[in-house]
Amino acid sequence: MSGHSHWATIKRAKGAADAKKGKIFSKLGKEITIVVKAKGGDPNTNPTLRTLIAKAKAAQMPNDNIERAIKKGTGELESAALVDATYEGIKGGIAIVVTVLTDNKNRAAAEVGNVFKKNGTELAKQGSAARLFDRMGQIMIPAADGLDEDKVMEVALEAGAEDVLSEDGGFTVKCQPSDFTTVLEAIKGAGIAVDEENSEERALIPNMTAPVDDVAVAKAINKFVEMLENLEDVQDVYTNMETSDAVDAALEAEG
Repeated sequence: MSGHSHWATIKRAKGAADAKKGKIFSKLGKEITIVVKAKGGDPNTNPTLRTLIAKAKAAQMPNDNIERAIKKGTGELESAALVDATYEGIKGGIAIVVTVLTDNKNRAAAEVGNVFKKNGTELAKQGSAARLFDRMGQIMIPAADGLDEDKVMEVALEAGAEDVLSEDGGFTVKCQPSDFTTVLEAIKGAGIAVDEENSEERALIPNMTAPVDDVAVAKAINKFVEMLENLEDVQDVYTNMETSDAVDAALEAEG
């Protein structure tokens, strides 16, 4: 989910994520299986798989789960055919895009649509919300002693990144999806620690944000997002909500 600060959003989500490890493992397992089917099961020749394995390990996904997901992709273990789909809508001026990976597209559409209805809105036609986002790689770097913006920018931009944002809590590096692995490995090679669990090769980043300075509105959108994220087939939920510092502080205080 995207907000005023990527780091504020991640901090709020940590507690809930820790309580939903099973869902996180399922999501990563599906991604690994799909990538292996497309590009092979050897991380030495499949950089996307290599990145996903690092992400899975950062999320403390057991090695047995990772191996099982790889074997489903190579065909060594039976696996249902997975298809991806995107659903979108607008609630109170906030754009919401939901990506799913499912073995039953009709079920996924019905479940996502039902959550939209419960939150007082409907699914919209394709492009109505997605046009407000750009698909880019996103690398999250936690703040650390001795790490300054100049060093991060030098390494990231030289490796092909398009932008580096400095925020409370760390840095966000943006790049084209095709450059993600190169930029990520250059950053790690420079000895800079990366939050691999929250970095994404193909994130949807708002190109036009919707400012929110009302805590109640922000809470309603966050609840909406959480309901979507709890669905089995949902991989990611993105919004273009931009919360103010005061709203971020209020949400953090409430836990």
